[in-house]
Amino acid sequence: MQHLVGKGELQRIYYPNKDNKQYVYFFHTGVRINNSSLIYLHDDINNLYFQYYDTDTNVLNTEITNTYFNLKIVQTDYVLIKENVLAKKYIFLNEGKIDLNTEFYIHSELLSDFNNMVSTKIIDGGMMQYAHDFTFSTFAKSKDIKRHQINGSYETIKEGEIYDKDYIGMSKDASISFDIGVIKPNEKKELQICILIGENKNISIVEDEIERIKRIDFEKEYIGVKSYWRKYLKKHDGLNFKEPTNSYEEKIYEIYKRSILLFPLLINEETGGIIASPEIDEGLTRCGRYAYCWPRDAVFICRAMDILKMNKETEKFYNTFCKKTQSKCGMWEQRFYTDGSLAPCWGYQIDETASVVYGIWEHYKYTKEEKFLKDNLHMCEKAVEFLKGYVKDWLELEDKEENEKDIVKEEIEKQKEKLEKKHKYHISYDLWEMCEGIHLYSLASIYAAFESISNIYKVLDKNISSFENNRLKEEKIAKNEKSIQKLMLGIKQYINEKLYDENQKVYVRNTEDKKMDISILGICTPFKLVKPKEKKMQNTVEKINLSLRTYTGGYQRFEKDHYRNGNPWPIANLWMTLYYLEAGEKKKAKETFDFVVKTSGKHYILGEQVNNNTLKPDWVLGLGWSHAMFIIVLERLYGNG
Repeated sequence: MQHLVGKGELQRIYYPNKDNKQYVYFFHTGVRINNSSLIYLHDDINNLYFQYYDTDTNVLNTEITNTYFNLKIVQTDYVLIKENVLAKKYIFLNEGKIDLNTEFYIHSELLSDFNNMVSTKIIDGGMMQYAHDFTFSTFAKSKDIKRHQINGSYETIKEGEIYDKDYIGMSKDASISFDIGVIKPNEKKELQICILIGENKNISIVEDEIERIKRIDFEKEYIGVKSYWRKYLKKHDGLNFKEPTNSYEEKIYEIYKRSILLFPLLINEETGGIIASPEIDEGLTRCGRYAYCWPRDAVFICRAMDILKMNKETEKFYNTFCKKTQSKCGMWEQRFYTDGSLAPCWGYQIDETASVVYGIWEHYKYTKEEKFLKDNLHMCEKAVEFLKGYVKDWLELEDKEENEKDIVKEEIEKQKEKLEKKHKYHISYDLWEMCEGIHLYSLASIYAAFESISNIYKVLDKNISSFENNRLKEEKIAKNEKSIQKLMLGIKQYINEKLYDENQKVYVRNTEDKKMDISILGICTPFKLVKPKEKKMQNTVEKINLSLRTYTGGYQRFEKDHYRNGNPWPIANLWMTLYYLEAGEKKKAKETFDFVVKTSGKHYILGEQVNNNTLKPDWVLGLGWSHAMFIIVLERLYGNG
């Protein structure tokens, strides 16, 4: 997470999963030069910063130059491929004309609570901060600590005067220092720091593990990590992207590569769960947090991963994570931890369930593996049954045959329900999680889910053995398909009657506020309920352009969007790009796409939003959905789509 501020400060570190748990309250490093006060690496008036990734890798370098002492420090951060170790290499270069007697400091405080209080123990070459269920060890590979302080170092460390006689203490923060020695002009010195996280087992086991890590050849590991990511990038160049011929293509290529390198950092390798983004707001100051798995977001990311030949990762999401997280009634809740446990939620979103069924069919279209469909058929059928119930409840649709009905009884029940105004299913939030009601995007996703299960049946029906020659199963499928077709017609009719404004001749986002919303495009792309050149759709897009396009060329999510000042979202621009590509309007597609390209971050990372004043990424950096939509657009532009 050092790239968030560009100064190399370690702000977050998660273990054992991408989303849980976070250990660091702060982790500050600094140097004391020629008996000066402490110069924090992440915060000093005389420091200049330059940050970059090693080419085509997830290895991050931060160059910190202290202009007062002319000391340049290159901090290199990378995670070992097969170890729970964050390696932090520091190279010190004296670019001045005087000797620099240098001491390096680490002041670390971990998150602590009443049920899991953190203490500290000084170990050989560093310190071990620990609680009941974990150890967080910070140590040098081949250097002894010079000084330490377990209790009360908040004030003393500012002057570099840490000292403590105790080797163990009940403190959640502690400081250690290492003697780098005198660095002569033009001389380089190096320090290798390791952070090892693990369970709090027998102390001798932890000590043995630290000693084992110290014996690792970190220079060899550094080369190996870079090689690993470069091979990963090459393996997943699903679009066979051609070498850029100009600076514009170069930027597209760099965002493309950074997307490939980002996706594995979001995935739980055991379950396939995918977080929406690295966390940025644990304190819930402006949001409900981001490091959870929303099925909807994950389905879009899976679509992108299929394009990038990450088919195994996609299958893991559906085969393991989705099966693990589906409720008995067939639905999926709003969001989950990536280990499959239920995360904090604040309402139901029907498109989360519909998206999974739709996503399974989309994945099959890439792989053509019938076994995948068969393995997930039961899960899809449960989800579809839930969706059928929801649609019939809220849209007041019915799919029974006339001869199956007791008309008098049905009329009595309908009148009774209207009087009581009760629904069996909870009303749904929209995909932005802000408005409850009946939403166009949500209905379109359900329509696509129904169409997907019908397509799944058609594929599996070619091979009767898929259903184990079970006549009852075949009859049930035939009945289900007939029911689904009726409900699909009902959804279309409802949309045309309730979600189309006859006065303005445009589709509206829900039955309540009728604001323009970029998600209205969902009925065209990706869910294909209407065609892009239908007059109703063209009128709607024209209204979207009048309502949501800002003076910079970026699109807001919806009218009067006040979240984070209502900035444009890359997702919105990329959605418009996909619509224009569907409509064959390449010039307009390029205009909407160009905004995303020119506003990408310095590391070619896409954010959730773009600051409309600075045209720089804003709020969340590395949003999986943004990068997924970028890859989906690229497939249309450069692939075979």
